[in-house]
Amino acid sequence: MSNDDDVETYLRSLPAIRERCASVFKLAEQGKLDWFDYQPDKLPDVVRYCTSIVKRDYPNIDSIPPHGRWRHFGEGRIAAMRSQWNARAHAHAHANANANANADTHTDSPALEEARSLVDLFIVSVLLDAGAGAAWAYKEPDTGERVGRSEGLAIASLHLFKRGLFGDASSVRAQALQRITPEQLAQGMQVSPSNPMDGLQGRAGLLKNLGDTLASDQHGIFAAGGGGGGGGGGGGADDASHRRPGYLIDYLASHPSTTRDEQGQVHIQLSTLWHALIVGLAPVWPTEGRTHLKGKSLGDAWSCHALARELNIDQTDPACVVPFHKLTQWLCYSIVEPLEKVLGWQVMGKEAQTGLPEYRNGGLLIDLGVLVPRPALYDAGSCEPGGGGGGIPTLKPSHQAVIEWRSLTVVLLDRIADGIRHQLGLSSEQLRLAQVLESATWKGGREIAKQKRDGAPPITIDSDGTIF
Repeated sequence: MSNDDDVETYLRSLPAIRERCASVFKLAEQGKLDWFDYQPDKLPDVVRYCTSIVKRDYPNIDSIPPHGRWRHFGEGRIAAMRSQWNARAHAHAHANANANANADTHTDSPALEEARSLVDLFIVSVLLDAGAGAAWAYKEPDTGERVGRSEGLAIASLHLFKRGLFGDASSVRAQALQRITPEQLAQGMQVSPSNPMDGLQGRAGLLKNLGDTLASDQHGIFAAGGGGGGGGGGGGADDASHRRPGYLIDYLASHPSTTRDEQGQVHIQLSTLWHALIVGLAPVWPTEGRTHLKGKSLGDAWSCHALARELNIDQTDPACVVPFHKLTQWLCYSIVEPLEKVLGWQVMGKEAQTGLPEYRNGGLLIDLGVLVPRPALYDAGSCEPGGGGGGIPTLKPSHQAVIEWRSLTVVLLDRIADGIRHQLGLSSEQLRLAQVLESATWKGGREIAKQKRDGAPPITIDSDGTIF
């Protein structure tokens, strides 16, 4: 493998996220960043604030769920859908008992198909999950309730999924995604002049790209039976138009790194899941405006000019590129849950994932004074009136202030998690980072933003729906 291939592989890896963010954080500790000052004396305030939220909402720590898309649908909606699936599966199994007498009961089990369907739903829903803007909300047909932000996007995607827009009523298919238009998506998500949504075109583009990626399946990840789809082939019963995200489960089940212990417990490696997502879904993400290495897009990875200056290298040198891969990480967190909850698999190495560098987690750090934007930041982009005196700046994801902010957020989320564990007398096994994100930092960021600015973040990211 060439050096460029080595660099690309590294910058797509989970360890690279923590390592490069740590390099930027060292500059913050030395006062060498361009857009933020770090105030370590304020970090205990964040830990206390987050710990109080955990204690308030989760008297039983064991009941804290992991951070993932599942939460945003509401437990009742997913539970009802799972019950319908199970009823249909059992009825079908009973009616076809004789025909299926010789079937592989493990690979064809109702639980496996249920997990596939949840992965189908979660992947599409995450691609639709970028910030919709404060003005948009979804009115749920069943209840008449209007829900905005991530929960509204989740509920909207659930109804579109059940309606069969993405395939059929319980699965996502490549061909259906390839046919989706922005107009169809706008109609399904109730977008109108009075209910505008940020990044609609970007979302529709991601779904179309996902359909194309599934159909080509260059790495044999999304074909029935766990592989064989490379380069659009697949042969046999594998029809490119019917490939689906949920067949990722079959790929994991048949992967050489997957093992079973003496009790029959399936163990899969998070690194295998991560590789499948970061490589298998790479064509989904736009390439324009992204960092490239030898003409190849690196995805959600950006050159940090302060780091380049410290290393005395050109700003185009990959040594100063900081990867985040936020949406892929969000996908990974979201997919782990059905693997463990529905299939009973154990995912090994989950600690490799980082906290998510997005505006709720990062906003918490600004609002509680750990990160102090320098005055130039408020002059860097357009500002809307807001709390804190300087207005709310709007910046592109590629802006250096955003890159610094996200880098510091990754490192500080680890430190906050350690602080909360210390306050509660827990180990990292007893309170995982995914639980901290769910019960403390993401929720805390939303709550403090509501107090200060009616929910708006301290910095607005002008996103096209493909990064945040």
